[in-house]
Amino acid sequence: MEDDRLQTLNNAEIAEDGRYVLYWMQQSQRASFNPALTDAVARANALGQGVIVGFGLTDDYPEANERHYAFMLEGLAEVQATLQDRGIKLVARRGAPDDVALDLSRQASLVVCDRGHLRHQRRWRERVAAQAGRTVVQVEGDVVVPVERVSAKVEYAARTIRPKLRKLWPDFLGPVEDPAPQVSSLPLDVTGELDLRDADAVLASLKVDRSVGRVDRFRGGTSEARRRLRAFLDDGLDGYADARGDPANPQSTNLSPYLHFGQISPVEVARAAEAARHPDGPQADIDAFLEELIVRRELSHNFVFFHPDYDRYANLPGWAQETLAEHRDDGRPHRYTRAQMENAETKDRYWNAAMAEMVKTGYMHNYMRMYWGKKILEWCNTPEYAYETTLYLNNKYFLDGRDANSFANVAWLFGRHDRPWQERPVFGKIRSMTASGLERKFDIDAYVDWVAGLG
Repeated sequence: MEDDRLQTLNNAEIAEDGRYVLYWMQQSQRASFNPALTDAVARANALGQGVIVGFGLTDDYPEANERHYAFMLEGLAEVQATLQDRGIKLVARRGAPDDVALDLSRQASLVVCDRGHLRHQRRWRERVAAQAGRTVVQVEGDVVVPVERVSAKVEYAARTIRPKLRKLWPDFLGPVEDPAPQVSSLPLDVTGELDLRDADAVLASLKVDRSVGRVDRFRGGTSEARRRLRAFLDDGLDGYADARGDPANPQSTNLSPYLHFGQISPVEVARAAEAARHPDGPQADIDAFLEELIVRRELSHNFVFFHPDYDRYANLPGWAQETLAEHRDDGRPHRYTRAQMENAETKDRYWNAAMAEMVKTGYMHNYMRMYWGKKILEWCNTPEYAYETTLYLNNKYFLDGRDANSFANVAWLFGRHDRPWQERPVFGKIRSMTASGLERKFDIDAYVDWVAGLG
């Protein structure tokens, strides 16, 4: 089944005069549990060559700012050091990822790339495959089950994709081999102008949006991701099924930023969770965790892969657009500008706390994300502007923003992957959430106090 992760993207041959195998790293930013790297090393060993890992660092990645770059560069610093210890050179150059890949491919026997499902990521790979002039192989490492193996269409909801995933995922949870390179690429005279091991210096050299700064709550890198995973399995897994929804007493891995940047493999995470099973153990908790990690996350990847309008209001199902149109002119309990919301200047202290957590830490508890987004719909003049505002704030401040999960979660707030509910003003038949619901379910004041203490 692991062969299903591989796709040859063109009809070109292996270049006979190539000096190395190029692994163009973009989405899977890690040195282990990386099937694209594994494939590149195996192909290089067969050719008696070394592997060059190429990374293109652009100053204008869509919607990225200093917060995102800082976290990513911390992870890449670890990748470069780890690869060097294995005899693999990482060459980082300034420029668009596809431009850098094409430049490095000129001396490569063949190109191996990892996979991204967003529109611009797919365009990059299509261009490299069309112009490289040598074999280009794509290896899926961002989801457990490759999207095309699960379905051939946009799935309606979690309930429709769940049985398909559950049937397939055991076949894709095998170990990922890390073969040793037989030939070191360190002596090759292939260089880049960036030394990623000095993440702060690289960050300072970039011309990026500095309006959103780095955060202390998260440090990038595979080692940190694994530390968080171990801590969760040791102390947070027991009771997860019931406690995961409580923002006042959060019980979660906080791994979404690491999964977003490919700093840890979802296969590694799922295998670790399965390894925690034992007869008297928390079976329901593990099942709930895998539901989030695989079913919900891969529903999002199905959405962005198969829906051309995944980042636009137009993606909403017909019933959702119809009911929101019918209630377009309903009176709003409050109206806030985007600036007021961004500055947490609303009359809702729970919402303000959620916004403050996001701005200060780059993260927000999942239940509060739902409440936060529903209120934006309630407070904006039109549902279209509410959609744009939610996505703008989500992608600007969240470390895991600009992600398949982000686009699917924002769409969910407006009816995607959901069903019609009892009709209400403004929302129509879209699911709503209320402050009284927070008060009834949680010690929400404890959450507000915790956020206030963040400084």
